[in-house]
Amino acid sequence: MTETPVIPRAGATRWTCPFCLLLCDTSTVQVDASGALTLSGAGCACASRALARFSARPATASPQVEGEDCSLDQAVAAATRLLAASQQPLFGGLGTDVAGARALYRLACRTGAICDAADGAALMHGLRAMQDRGSFFTTLAEVRTRADLILCLGGVPTEQAPDFFERCGVGESLVAKRHVVVLGGGASDEAVLAQLRTRPGVTVESIPLQGDLFTTIATLSALVAGRAVREAAAGLKSLVTRLQQARYAVIVGETRRLPSQGALIVEGIHRTVGTLNQTTRAAAMWLGGGNGAGTVNQVFTWLSGLPLRSRAGPLGLEHEPLCFDARRLLSAQGVDSVLWVSSFDPDVAPPPTTVPTVVLGHPDLAGAKAAVFIPVSTPGIGSPGHLFRADGSVMLPLFAVYDDTLPTLASVLDRITKALA
Repeated sequence: MTETPVIPRAGATRWTCPFCLLLCDTSTVQVDASGALTLSGAGCACASRALARFSARPATASPQVEGEDCSLDQAVAAATRLLAASQQPLFGGLGTDVAGARALYRLACRTGAICDAADGAALMHGLRAMQDRGSFFTTLAEVRTRADLILCLGGVPTEQAPDFFERCGVGESLVAKRHVVVLGGGASDEAVLAQLRTRPGVTVESIPLQGDLFTTIATLSALVAGRAVREAAAGLKSLVTRLQQARYAVIVGETRRLPSQGALIVEGIHRTVGTLNQTTRAAAMWLGGGNGAGTVNQVFTWLSGLPLRSRAGPLGLEHEPLCFDARRLLSAQGVDSVLWVSSFDPDVAPPPTTVPTVVLGHPDLAGAKAAVFIPVSTPGIGSPGHLFRADGSVMLPLFAVYDDTLPTLASVLDRITKALA
């Protein structure tokens, strides 16, 4: 895939927000005299909180080696020595954009590193199900223009996608009547559902689980397929009727909410969608891969043919969705160095470990215990870039709000790769 070059906009008259899965581009960012960044126009609390961690002034964070400030050249040299001496590196976090992901892949091939995202277990739920059974997916635009029934699993998906219902056009005239169903939601969903009820043409419903989520989805799938199910809950039977009568039903879930072995739940939903598509139209949308993890997975897949939890090792390209779990490897001492990347969110810090660690990320990560720390620019704030949106089919450009004077992750990684060569 060829990247479209992005030129930073002076003053950032329009902004694409990189801090949630939706990549909303309906707001602008204003910089006041003190350097504080504020949203104008449509915006959400997630974006406002993230902007509060930046200031439109030259960065004061310094690279560090063993907790002591140093030059960028010294930090790059120290990181190079650490990776050169490593027999099995682990690249984790993976919070970056397309250019950073390309550079990560080059360095991973050079070092034989295993790569896993900070939220890798959730990312694997959807990937493993797609590998085993395939999937029916959709886009935000298709949901907005066609979906008359939106089924949310485990609660409304506003934790990772705050403006999800706005982006899906719920309450707009594109679809005159929409029904939103929450299956297995909780008390925290009531405020969102109450607000949805006030929108024109929108009705809402909340249905409890029948047993746990595994049992509920298995029951739902069986009912949709027309099989006899003993003691099926009335709410599930009513939901099946709605799904079968809908013109276009979309089942939405956050992979982060799924329990262990959640790929089985994803497969159950895909099986349900496949049955519905014999007589009507239906699709699934799995939300996950935030903080750039979904983008890195896309890049690694098109460059190597394999998703994350892979490596270019002695046996060639290897993909191990269970063995290459970063937390498992660290607990079993299966790696001897860590390169942690978190350009967007300083709260996504490296897990506690005695393994020598290189941290490349947000300046606020300077306090993380690391052998080497290098602050890097955040795409969409201090430098331009590209990210993939939640539906995985659209890559959007990110525009710099100001020049933070920090190096990009790609430039730092390329320096390390060249030094290793």
